[in-house]
Amino acid sequence: MRLFAAAGMAAMSLMLSGCGPAQAPPHEAGAIEAAVAAEEAAGPETAAASAPRLEQLWVTAGFDAPEGAALAPDGSYFISNVAGDGSTREGKGFISKLGTDGTVLMQRWAEGLDAPKGMTVLGDTLYVADIDRVVAFDVHTGTKGDTISIDGARMLNDMTVWQGEVLVSDSGAASIHRLTPEGPQLLGASTDWAGINGVLGDGDRLLITTMTEGYLIELRSADSEDILARGMKDADGVGLVPGGGYLVSSWPGQIHYVSEGGQVTTLLDTQADGILQNDLSVFGDVVIVPNWLPGTVTAWRVARD
Repeated sequence: MRLFAAAGMAAMSLMLSGCGPAQAPPHEAGAIEAAVAAEEAAGPETAAASAPRLEQLWVTAGFDAPEGAALAPDGSYFISNVAGDGSTREGKGFISKLGTDGTVLMQRWAEGLDAPKGMTVLGDTLYVADIDRVVAFDVHTGTKGDTISIDGARMLNDMTVWQGEVLVSDSGAASIHRLTPEGPQLLGASTDWAGINGVLGDGDRLLITTMTEGYLIELRSADSEDILARGMKDADGVGLVPGGGYLVSSWPGQIHYVSEGGQVTTLLDTQADGILQNDLSVFGDVVIVPNWLPGTVTAWRVARD
């Protein structure tokens, strides 16, 4: 999620409309050619040996500033809709539910939120980051549950489950909070985490992306932090790639591949077309990316030669 206000962007007209899967825009059809050029510029060995490609599956239109995605127990997708400014309490935010083929199963599966962004599922609960609080919903019915306020939170953003606990990042405070039975607790804060955005639990490590420096960070404990890759300005979501490596989105319009050795290759760049690449999530070999503008959700498949 980007940190500046969305009000100025609201003047941009939507490029797609409706709620069903749409055809890929022309610029996305040429994304692979751009990826090849980027790979060649990065070096023939890296490009040939490690970078996958993205094959578009579908695009669904008709969302209102979509930002985050989470996997439902039935295999469908939850999509958060900020529906306004990302830091304003307007009560217009909602959660949509999408089928695996991009069909909108329920436009307003859950409502009553201000600016919902990252989400995660643990057990029978969907947790949603909403400015300075986390709101829980029954994952099966959409019934609203507990609201968990986090003192001092400035811009809660992405969420994940790590080591059995729900975590939420705070982009404004460069910190991560744990949700525990005793209440929210600070997992940590770091100058390296300036503009922290994406978080992803993966076994004994936590992956973190940052917007300020564009880092991909691996955290194993308070005393064990490594910067895996740099230079992905405005980094947003992060996902694991089948066969090795990572995908990282930069919300202005880029999707990057990071090899196990830390080499960054940009696979897609839609910034010139005004299509944002927000909280990227990878489920198996399927990549789900909400596009705050123009109000779409795009699905890709990760493929390798």
